Order: sequence, then structure tokens, then C-alpha cells
Amino acid sequence: MIELVIEARKKDLGGFEVGRLLPFAQKRMVGPFLFLDHMGPAEFAAGQGVDVRPHPHIGLSTVTYLFEGEIIHRDSEGFHQSIRPGEVNWMTAGRGIVHSERTHPLRREMGAALHGMQAWIALPTEAEEIEPGFEHYPGRDMPAYEGDGLYARLIAGEAYGAKSNVKTSSPLFYVHWEMAAGVKSAAPKGYSERAAYVVKGSVEIDGQKLEAGQMAVFGKHAPGVVTAQEASTLMLLGGEPVGPRHIWWNFVHSSKDRIEEAKADWKAGRFPLPRGDDHEFIPLPDDGTRPIVQEPASESPEIVREEAKAIAEEARVPEVSTKDDPIEDLVAKTSEAASHEPPAETGEAAVEELFEARPDAVVPSAEASTPDPDPVAKVQGGS
Repeated sequence: MIELVIEARKKDLGGFEVGRLLPFAQKRMVGPFLFLDHMGPAEFAAGQGVDVRPHPHIGLSTVTYLFEGEIIHRDSEGFHQSIRPGEVNWMTAGRGIVHSERTHPLRREMGAALHGMQAWIALPTEAEEIEPGFEHYPGRDMPAYEGDGLYARLIAGEAYGAKSNVKTSSPLFYVHWEMAAGVKSAAPKGYSERAAYVVKGSVEIDGQKLEAGQMAVFGKHAPGVVTAQEASTLMLLGGEPVGPRHIWWNFVHSSKDRIEEAKADWKAGRFPLPRGDDHEFIPLPDDGTRPIVQEPASESPEIVREEAKAIAEEARVPEVSTKDDPIEDLVAKTSEAASHEPPAETGEAAVEELFEARPDAVVPSAEASTPDPDPVAKVQGGS
């Protein structure tokens, strides 16, 4: 059965809409997932794009996954990485990291689309102060299955007898589904908390219709069967709770005192800024003073040359063609499947068997919003 339906709270960020699912008043976390944003879909005119200025995090991992578009990530550990559809950027904040996310310069010049998901995953208590880090994963690192009107990709964690190569810190699953009309499948079992978010289309769960922008939180022992009413895109997520967490702005921790320390460190300029993106930043909310910061390192001629070279190397933009875009290919295939007889039911057992048969299956390879400055909120882990 469905325990709760959460509606995305939409916010217009100036031509770019973000729908927030988590945290929610009646359900602050789903397993270790404590933040979930649906970015877009958006079409930017030439000269426009996403500009999430440098900002800090502690005590969590951020997970970015795109359906369309491209984002450039930079962080204070020196990582500079583009992410495109079907790939994953997994950043672990641990004791503290600063990052920015922006539209690729060439895409900004041309005008570009953006559509994706961003999640925060709370680190286990014993890992909250680990060294910060960043990993980029191409599509081949994620087991996938495509057939009978269903496309399933295991982005992270374990499900259906398969395990993603994306490294995690606690038991969880994160899955992307594309379903043709009439297809029936089930959410992974074996986890205390599970949810399914409808990105596009509409589905039926336990006799209840859910449309785009709605997320169903399943009861612990619910079968979690989902039937697509039309061609639909879903994200499934869940796992085991890691315990209560406090959230203030971009800081997450089991200790309020540690959050206060992080606030003081950001205000005093003790967090280093990303190299190549250190001329501006997001100030601490509700604070009129400008934080003390070191002189921008990227004013150095040597670093400017290095940055220019890095940008030139990653500046190749795929030709605008659906045949070169795996997500577009997938949507086209799903739409074609939907035009024929409804495919046979694909239950969890069938998906598990297919994943086990093709553990290395490869899908054709192809923050965004900063949280509202809410006061410190106690986030309850568990049901």
C-alpha cells in the first residue's frame, strides 16, 4: 500500500523550475535520501543557463543524474568534470567541500536544454567526517536492462540481484525506469523504506493514479507494483535509515554543534573555493556581512592557462541529433513500443532474472538548486 503521496513543491528560479520532494513535513527522509530535487525540464535561450555559485556542504553525498543537457562541476578538491545524460556525479562532502555547478560555456552560447535529478544522501554517523571526494561514473558502470517495454538502470546500490559500480556508504538503491504504456513492474524489495517518483507520464500504484510531479512512499511490506498508464519516466529510491539528521542550509549532520562550526567556518573564509570558480560564492543565509575569503587563486596566470586548456578539452558538444543522444533514443523506443500491443507484465522476479543474466548490460552511452535557508530542522530517519 501507499503510505504517503508527496507533491513536488515547485519553485521558479528565473526561467528554470525546480520541484522539491524531500525533505517533506510528514516524511523527512526515505532511507538515507534526505533531499530530492527534480530540475527542469528547461530550455535556455542563448546566453542563459544554470549558475549555482560556489557553496559548502558537510555530512552528505550529492548525486546528480541528467536526462538531458550538461552541467560543469568544480570543487575545492580540484575536480573539474562535465556530466551528461546517463552519467553520475557523486560528490562526498564528509568534513567539508565547496562546489559549483554551471552550464557549459559553449552550450550557454548556443542555448541548451536541462533536465535531471539531484539527491542528497546522508552519510552514516561514523562517516560524517571522512575526507571529501568526488567520483564521476559513465553509463557503463551501471547495470541496465531493456526489453518488453521496460528500460531499467540501477544508478546506485543493489537491487534485482545486481549491484552498481557507483560507490555508496550505506545500504540503498536508486533506479531509473522508462516504461511503455501498459507495462507493469515492481519496486525493489528487501529495504525498510522505498519510494517511486513520477518524472513524466502517469502510473497506477495500489489502485491510485499518480501523475508527473508526485512521489509515492511505500509501506514497509507493500508489493510496490507500478503500472504505466502511458509512456512514463520514474525514479525509484530507498534504503536503510542512518538515524536522525539536522539540516541547516547546505549543512547536514547528526550534531547541531558541528553545523554551527560549519557556519562559522564558511563565514570566516576557512572553506577553500573551487579553483577556476573562486571569484564569487553564495553567502551564509540571513547574514548581511560578506564572508572573509582568500584572494582568488585563479588570478594567477598559470592557473588561468590551465583552466583555459581544460575547458578547451571538454568543449566538444555532441551534434544536435537524437541518434547521438541515448536518452532521446530511449524515449523514441519507448514511444514506439507503446504504439503496439501492451507488453507482457514485467514483475520484480523477471527483472531480477534479467539483471542476473546481463549484469554488465550497457545502456547506449550517450544543484542545481541550493536549499532554502530553513532554520535548523530535525530530520527523522526511519518510518
